[in-house]
Amino acid sequence: MNAPLIDLVWLWAGILGLGVFFYVLLDGFDLGVGILFRFAPGREARNLVMNSIAPIWDGNETWLVLGGLALLAAFPLAFAIILPALYFPLLIMLLALVFRGVSFEFRYRDAEHLTFWDYGFCYGSTVATFAQGLVLGSFIQGFETDGRHFAGHSLDFLTPFSLLTGVALVFGYGLLGAGWLIIKTEGELQDWARRQGKRCFLGVLISIAIVSLWTPFMQDEIARRWFTWPNIAFLSPVPIATAALAFWEWRALNSRSEAGPFVAAVGLFLLSYLGLAISMFPMIVPYQFTLWDAASTPATQEFMLLGTLFLLPIILMYTGWSYWVFRGKARADIGYH
Repeated sequence: MNAPLIDLVWLWAGILGLGVFFYVLLDGFDLGVGILFRFAPGREARNLVMNSIAPIWDGNETWLVLGGLALLAAFPLAFAIILPALYFPLLIMLLALVFRGVSFEFRYRDAEHLTFWDYGFCYGSTVATFAQGLVLGSFIQGFETDGRHFAGHSLDFLTPFSLLTGVALVFGYGLLGAGWLIIKTEGELQDWARRQGKRCFLGVLISIAIVSLWTPFMQDEIARRWFTWPNIAFLSPVPIATAALAFWEWRALNSRSEAGPFVAAVGLFLLSYLGLAISMFPMIVPYQFTLWDAASTPATQEFMLLGTLFLLPIILMYTGWSYWVFRGKARADIGYH
């Protein structure tokens, strides 16, 4: 069989990375809105908070499906190890997302139990976010394997580091959610969102510092990648840009800027994502298997790529169109204007 003209592993790694990042960004801010939801000042404010994400929240989870399928199709060995290793936090995440979705729908149809569904939406969002943080922390730490199989315990994901990343992601999504609410609301509710954003930002700042210092100590290879010469010079723009974005975020939260807090928060997530990629690449099962070790056959990659390259632009177009249609400020009574 002839070899492919290009190495499709690079392309599939890009598709997987894109899917994960878009999920973290888009579902992240609406999960963040859910985390902040119960703290909104009064029922009318909660209705307004809910209306700010009502038209777009469920479509954001398309990227979760895309990322999961890309991992299964393009890197089946990684899927076979990561899924059993992270079975419980993934199960908790999915159950929380389901309960969150049910709460979202029923609060409009079961007014008698409105308070229950409000709590369900908030706690479902928080638990789903925390579980995603557990997944992230466990991934960074790596998995115990025996050959090509997961050989660890089902509770190996419960470590101080993964608990820290769980809390960190709650603050991070809360910051994204506050930024979104600043864009979509006005007056007192917008001021409330700024205050929540400041609290979440301080949590994010502390978390970034701790995780950034802790991660290199877990693996000598990560420490060498960041702290040996000349890497330390080449990679120094990443922490410098992170510090600059953090300064911009704080300034934007303390000014009347509407888009600034959200844009700066997205930038912080992007740089954190880049830092993780620098630390881990080319590993897809950390410290065990590279992208090429875990990849499916070129024929499989080519076949799956035909459908993916057709569907991916469609997903991007309808996602962009939905955000364009529902641009503008949210209203508690009529939604958007």
